Amino acid sequence: MRAFVRLREMVSAHGELAAKLAELERQMASHDRHIRSLFDAIRELMEPPEKPMPRIGFKPRGDE
Repeated sequence: MRAFVRLREMVSAHGELAAKLAELERQMASHDRHIRSLFDAIRELMEPPEKPMPRIGFKPRGDE
């Protein structure tokens, strides 16, 4: 009888542990997505600017 009670306690404890582990995995996946988007934003800021747009309007002679 005691063996079955102990077995039930162990299964219960492992179930709680499995639930906590699943929660941690879900949180890590969320953090990974946020970190990845942060790195993408940093890489985008590190890229050289695109070719500047030509000036519109009056262009004095000799500045060509």
